[in-house]
Amino acid sequence: MAIKVLLNDGGELRIRITGECHTSLQLFRSRLNDSKDVEYANYFVGHPELDEPEFYLRCKKGKDPSKVLKGLCKDIVKEFDGLTLP
Repeated sequence: MAIKVLLNDGGELRIRITGECHTSLQLFRSRLNDSKDVEYANYFVGHPELDEPEFYLRCKKGKDPSKVLKGLCKDIVKEFDGLTLP
């Protein structure tokens, strides 16, 4: 997953994510919106053949959005590491 930072200013983070679809972006959006540190999280896909999706995150005062996003990624990895198939 290639990520380009478009905006990282105070409590706001906007990134462009290459090669991702609704599945992973919806997971990020729903988990981040459930977080007590987040005011708003959403993604925008644009034109499916021309644009890479962008993800926007705005955190509550005093919270670093890049740290919040990295923390969520670590939590998701831990969750899937414990997955076992019969």
